[in-house]
Amino acid sequence: MKTIEHFYSADLDWVQNLADQFGGEVKESFIVIPEDIQTGTRYFLKCDEGIIAYYIDVEYKKELHLIQRNSNPNFVGYYYNLTEGNATVSGPDFMYNVTKWQYNLSVIDGALSSDYHVTRGSKTFALCIFIRKDIIESFAIKNNIFLPDIDKIINPKLNTIVRFDRMSDDSLHILDDLRKVKVGGPIFDLYLTGSVHMLIANYLKKIATKRIIIQTVNQQDLATIISIQMYLTAHLEDHFPSIKQLANKANMSESKFKSLFTKITGNTPNVYFVENKLLLAKELLEAKELSISQIADKLHFTNNSYFASKFKEYFGLSPKAFVKEL
Repeated sequence: MKTIEHFYSADLDWVQNLADQFGGEVKESFIVIPEDIQTGTRYFLKCDEGIIAYYIDVEYKKELHLIQRNSNPNFVGYYYNLTEGNATVSGPDFMYNVTKWQYNLSVIDGALSSDYHVTRGSKTFALCIFIRKDIIESFAIKNNIFLPDIDKIINPKLNTIVRFDRMSDDSLHILDDLRKVKVGGPIFDLYLTGSVHMLIANYLKKIATKRIIIQTVNQQDLATIISIQMYLTAHLEDHFPSIKQLANKANMSESKFKSLFTKITGNTPNVYFVENKLLLAKELLEAKELSISQIADKLHFTNNSYFASKFKEYFGLSPKAFVKEL
């Protein structure tokens, strides 16, 4: 396994350091890595003042451990990650999967550190966007996005920007379209810059529709909430445990637990649990090994009608219609 210690920022001071850590070199806008470590493309671009794009489309020939410790916390990283294989992000006390079918969007404050592990043979297509915190406000105004308390959101003394999520269908389509364009040159740079602006706007519009929790998050609290997320996703075939049980497991008060969980995941614990149940139900329907009623029973939905209504509410069509489309 090769270990890389590096940092990111909302300018280009990290590029040469990262290339050196890999034993590679910088050629124009490409970071060229030795082929015994990976094959494929790493490309960086300054898209605007305070906005950097880092495009990755590679296959790993070695297991890698990338340790990210940022010296300048005045930025936020948006990590759109469609890895096919085995990749995880971890901190001092947590670990979670960041692959195409699990958490594929991480929004992480530059003040937080993380470790990224990826196994040999994994294929990663990812777009990392680094945006300076003060730019978020002007970007939102320019794109007619109203973010209440934006001055508090970007104030590191009052708030830590962090979210582990799944990207929207719109964002997935933007990335799919971008991947079809040959990397390098003015045409690609234009596509990349446009894609970055659309992805940031999509995400800000999404969070603007929900109550934004202003709260600082330390590494230990982050680790605890992620461990509860992992616990819930590991018990999707069970009934939802009470908030009291989860708060006790997290060793937090109920109010602190609910607030932190909602801030980090974007949903209440109950909504998070149900949405992940529905995603599992969709996978089971696609496998075509169980009937609709068997899946409803397996995942402890109250009855078939309730399962069908929640499924249609989330995916836009009933389980029966979904199976028919398959």
